Amino acid sequence: MTSPDATRLRQIFEQYYLYGQLKQDQGAPDLGAWWTKTERTLAALLEELRSMPVDGVQAQREPNDLPGIRSLRPAGPRRMWDYINKSVYQEKLAGALLGRMAGNILGAPVEGCQPAFMENLARENGDPFPPVDYWKTVPQPFELRGEVSPRQAYTRTKMDGVPVDDDIAYTLLGLFIAEEHGPGFRTEEVGKAWLQYLPFAYTAEEVALKNLKAGIPALEAAERDNPYVEWIGADIRADPWGYLAPGNPELAAELAHRDACLSHRRQGIYGAMFFAAAIAAAFQVPDPLEAIQVGLTEIPADCQLAREARWALDSAPRIADFRQARQAVEERFAGMSGAHTLNNACLTIFGLAIGGTDFSRVIGETVAMGLDNDCTAATAGSIVGAVVGQAGIPGQWTRNFNDTIHTYLLGTPRVTLTGVLERFSTQAMRIHQYYSGKN
Repeated sequence: MTSPDATRLRQIFEQYYLYGQLKQDQGAPDLGAWWTKTERTLAALLEELRSMPVDGVQAQREPNDLPGIRSLRPAGPRRMWDYINKSVYQEKLAGALLGRMAGNILGAPVEGCQPAFMENLARENGDPFPPVDYWKTVPQPFELRGEVSPRQAYTRTKMDGVPVDDDIAYTLLGLFIAEEHGPGFRTEEVGKAWLQYLPFAYTAEEVALKNLKAGIPALEAAERDNPYVEWIGADIRADPWGYLAPGNPELAAELAHRDACLSHRRQGIYGAMFFAAAIAAAFQVPDPLEAIQVGLTEIPADCQLAREARWALDSAPRIADFRQARQAVEERFAGMSGAHTLNNACLTIFGLAIGGTDFSRVIGETVAMGLDNDCTAATAGSIVGAVVGQAGIPGQWTRNFNDTIHTYLLGTPRVTLTGVLERFSTQAMRIHQYYSGKN
């Protein structure tokens, strides 16, 4: 699905701004009035664009409410575990969480970089590419990410604990929500947790957080001044719901829906439900792509995400490496934002298809593909990590975690990895008992 080509529009805007600066430097008269006229014209065009009607048939195929979504999903296993074997669960939980953090850390210093840039960085470091370990050095090593961790903290020699990232912060925040608001938490309580813990956010989450602070109700926070509602933000928040509902993809998708509705709509919501269900299934199935297939059973069968995910699965046998994966996605989604749900979901699927149960290859190839590659590699690492368990993750990815996770969450500068794993285990048992009792 090709997006509108905005290249010429961007060029015009840039030229307009630059000529405005030039005319100011040269003392042009009435420039203030000219800028005011321009702002009014653009504001009117923006309002016209926002008011433009959407495809009503497509909207019916893509509801936002949970009953509507469930009425359009295909047949699926819904629940794969009738009980939780604690030792099996804890081994796979550790694999999933460690895998998520490793994929995220590998991608974080090269987030959004082109494959050629990353390949040159690997050459400078004398390392193979796609990477099989963390970067040796990274550009701008002292620049802070998340206002806490310098970029060099994401390298193999300078890492001391898991450095901060929003992909990890939202995983922890999901745990906090379950602990503090219980198995039946609502979207309104997700909003309360955001106000309590988030000092800042990005794209759709930033808009929703701003709206919450302005007193807009949680169920409306996604819909005010938010052009990011179908971007990737909600699906990077999906993992804790899969961890908390192991072997129960239907429940994992439901929990993810409650969370995603705070900031997203349509593909944004489906991305969260899809990956939460896939992660829940990964605790049971032997193959990451089988988990992806289960994830598809929890979203509308004819929504855009489902169609594009099926395209990726159908194309996967012909995709041999990161270059072919990136080329295929660039051709299919030309002009789409690099932080959209659709193109990044397809890259995640390609990474899992190329690597299979080889953890290092999964996250290395996925990072090498680019786009929002700290997010895609984190999700891919979580899925394959749940499949292979902690024992399936090579030691170079975790040796410098030092039982510490750094965070930018308010009041929580760091937590222990062992403590987080135990807390997830406690809440998963609590949620399992709660929903088993309701059946």
